[in-house]
Amino acid sequence: MRGRCGGSPHPDVVRRFPSPPSLAAGPLLSPEGRGIGVDNPSPPRGEEGPARRAGGEGNRRTDLSKDDRAHIVAIARTWLNTPYRHQASTLGAGCDCLGLVRGVWRGLYGEEPQTPPPYRPDWAETLPGEPMLAAARRWLVERAPDEAQPGDVLLFRMSPAAAIKHCAILAALPTAADPHARMIHAYWGRAVCESWMGPWWRRRLAAVFSFP
Repeated sequence: MRGRCGGSPHPDVVRRFPSPPSLAAGPLLSPEGRGIGVDNPSPPRGEEGPARRAGGEGNRRTDLSKDDRAHIVAIARTWLNTPYRHQASTLGAGCDCLGLVRGVWRGLYGEEPQTPPPYRPDWAETLPGEPMLAAARRWLVERAPDEAQPGDVLLFRMSPAAAIKHCAILAALPTAADPHARMIHAYWGRAVCESWMGPWWRRRLAAVFSFP
């Protein structure tokens, strides 16, 4: 399954979503019932304008069922062990964190709504504003971080003064047996992996979005 390349998931996993349909709620809680907490919520570097509900045209909301969300996670897991490659988005051959989310989008909808322009590894430190956050607000549906559910896209601000520059797919909520949420992501020097979303990552969580 993971040996396939070309940016599309295995045919056994593919199930095209309809053109974006409203959000199932439910907090991302610790076993004790506490929300995950966000120290660096978005916005704000002042360039991206006011927060808005987005999902492309018409600010569409979505109502993702548990099956929908399990399907998103299943697509993301087909990318596990794909090597890290800056700007790439090819299953089995290479991707970066954005390339993973782009690949999941293609698995859901067939084609991307926008091709990202070329970007350097230090784009978040050299470009003004919040390019990743602005793109997420353009094409995805923003929700409160403490309502995140499996299949949602997580955005991270690596330091308080920096732009958001890392993204992941939430794979699982905490349980009594496993007190940390898990996420699927790609980052420098690592293949796509599913890892715990421990305190270090939770402190840097800045925004959460659902696929439309």
